[in-house]
Amino acid sequence: MKSYLWTLVGLVGVALLMFDDGSLAAREWSTVSAPTRGAPRVIGEVAGGCLAGGVRLPWDGAGYAVVRVSRNRYYGHPSLIRYIQALGSSAKLNGLGNLYIGDLSQPRGGPMAFGHSSHQNGIDVDIWFNLRQAPLLFTRTDPARELIQTPSMLNFARTGLNYSLWSPRHARLLEQAARLPAVDRIFVNPHIKRELCRTVKYDRSWLRKIRPWHWHDDHFHVRLVCPEDSIDCVQQASIPAGDGCDQSLSWWLKLRIPALRPRPSAPPPVRLPERCDAVLYAE
Repeated sequence: MKSYLWTLVGLVGVALLMFDDGSLAAREWSTVSAPTRGAPRVIGEVAGGCLAGGVRLPWDGAGYAVVRVSRNRYYGHPSLIRYIQALGSSAKLNGLGNLYIGDLSQPRGGPMAFGHSSHQNGIDVDIWFNLRQAPLLFTRTDPARELIQTPSMLNFARTGLNYSLWSPRHARLLEQAARLPAVDRIFVNPHIKRELCRTVKYDRSWLRKIRPWHWHDDHFHVRLVCPEDSIDCVQQASIPAGDGCDQSLSWWLKLRIPALRPRPSAPPPVRLPERCDAVLYAE
């Protein structure tokens, strides 16, 4: 019993660490309010990089609305902005619902003071599973943008999906998201990946890009490939061949951590590329 309690305490500590970086570097990047001037460039890795010439995603567009805007994390490379706008339009056109858009990157990327270890170089975005059929009508200063709920798609026991919330619309949205150009991979909860493996028939090629990962039960995380205009962008290792409905998924589903959603250990700090100094301190 004691060993279990100490394990639980340790995991809580890791979770808190993941949500509050606390480092001086992260706090410095998070205080920058605007992107740099000049051509857009993705620099470094998703968990150790920055963004030059970042583009602001409009708060409202066809089929989507940005939420939690007080975080000032709605900047990205132009390829990411185009991707979100294309997915919002596609979801609206196909009757899947309107999308709530969560974090992209900070104005100049870089490490965040809380919430993510990735999202640093402008090619990542979180999109909530909380699909809304009615139009998203926010005013620019509407406090409702900060208060939108993000319900988990898992059941209370966290052993599978909550089918009062999960629907075929979510699967179709993930398919559309995976099939759009420039997508490298999409992270979802392992139980969501299992549901797709179980229900998707016929052309399953897009399932390869849907990857199981800790949490990601209330949103999915899209990561794009390095843009052609960004020679300093570090591309993540290629996804293994196949649809991912194999032993690699089974490994995730064997994880059992009572009372907590599984979370990886806090990664060691990544030294940012030297070019990021110029990005951070540019006028």
